Amino acid sequence: MFQVKFALALLVVATGSLSAATSESQRRLTPEDIERIATASAGPGTSGLPGVRTSVLYGDPTKAGLYTIRLQVAPNTVIQAHTHKDARTATVVSGAWHFGYGGKNVPEALRTLPAGSFYTEPAGDPHFARTGPEGAVVLITGVGPTDTVYLK
Repeated sequence: MFQVKFALALLVVATGSLSAATSESQRRLTPEDIERIATASAGPGTSGLPGVRTSVLYGDPTKAGLYTIRLQVAPNTVIQAHTHKDARTATVVSGAWHFGYGGKNVPEALRTLPAGSFYTEPAGDPHFARTGPEGAVVLITGVGPTDTVYLK
């Protein structure tokens, strides 16, 4: 529960400090609210894999501006090396996220990031990830529009 509260606090700080007085930019979401947000297995800035459920928590990743997405990644999912055109930051909310930088998803390049961990996805930098038997939930924030381009 601490990890969920910590991640949501980060989201509030990230989005709240940039909010104008308009109600469209003000968001307060409890864990129950987040669970009710529609999810998809594909979308801008995501892997498009069936084992990854994506919820847009703030903004629109297809348009210019700040966005935050939540990835719920099923156990034993492998996400191959890819890039995004925007720089992104991420926080692991729950589970263990095995994340690495480089052009090929190889076990020796992975670092295990437990709940509460933070990492970056610099624009254009190839990176990849895996989950183990517990899966993972990750919050990613960037400034869109974003994309996902897999390496050949």
